[in-house]
This record gives sequence, C-alpha cells and structure tokens, in this order.
Amino acid sequence: MEFCPKCGCVLVEKKNKTFGCPRCSYKSKDKVKLETSENIETKKEITVITDNSVDVFPVINATCPKCDNKEAYFWTSQTRAGDEAETRFFRCTKCRHTWREYH
Repeated sequence: MEFCPKCGCVLVEKKNKTFGCPRCSYKSKDKVKLETSENIETKKEITVITDNSVDVFPVINATCPKCDNKEAYFWTSQTRAGDEAETRFFRCTKCRHTWREYH
C-alpha cells in the first residue's frame, strides 16, 4: 500500500492501470505494489442452556402443600381481566410442585 507524498492519502487504481491520489492530482510514475491481509478471529461458541429445570425466579419463604418444604420460587402473571389482581405462582425448590394463589 502506498501513500501520496503530497497529502498522505492512500493511492488508488485509476484508469489505464495507473495509480493516483483521489484527493489531489498526484499520479505515481512507479508501479505500486498492493498487498492485503486479513486477520480473522474465531469467536468462542456461546453455550445455550436448554434445561427446563433451571429456574431464575426469586426464592421466598412459602410452605409447599405437597412436601412441607419452606422455600419456593415465586412469579406473578395476569391471568384474569386487566382490572383484577395478578395471580401469584409458586414452585417448590425441593419437589418442584407448582401452585397458585389468587388475591
């Protein structure tokens, strides 16, 4: 890769296989040697967890009706009309039993 001695811009190929500056009127009298290289980095593979047993819900104190465990995952969802309260869902951290409470 060659640069223009007048303005420092990279010389590009013009008509008739000559090289010149795209910014000013400089034209190279010599043959310009162009070399290109490319460095491609391989990206590390991203692991996707597809296991349904992985819960990312907060854990609260709630007694499981099935095994009497004292901790459960907790989330809410709007299961009825928009003007009514949300339904609270719980899932036991031990036996994975799921139950809900309406308010």
